[in-house]
Amino acid sequence: MLDKEFQYFLDHQQELASKYNGKYVVIVGDSVVGAYDTNEDAYEESLKSYKLGEFLIQECSADVSSYTTVFHSRVVYENV
Repeated sequence: MLDKEFQYFLDHQQELASKYNGKYVVIVGDSVVGAYDTNEDAYEESLKSYKLGEFLIQECSADVSSYTTVFHSRVVYENV
């Protein structure tokens, strides 16, 4: 689901970042169909033309951290 859109972003990340750095781009298939200042604006505007699952919203940056998230968990071990 949305693999094609995410792969398009990865394949064109540097080019897109030079054009849309700091924006939230909306990708459908292999095309950028919009660029917005906030994730919320991108979402609301995209719903006017597309159904959920038909578009990808991606923060546009040349840095890998724009699409990588690290989760930390605090685990408590108890002796049983």
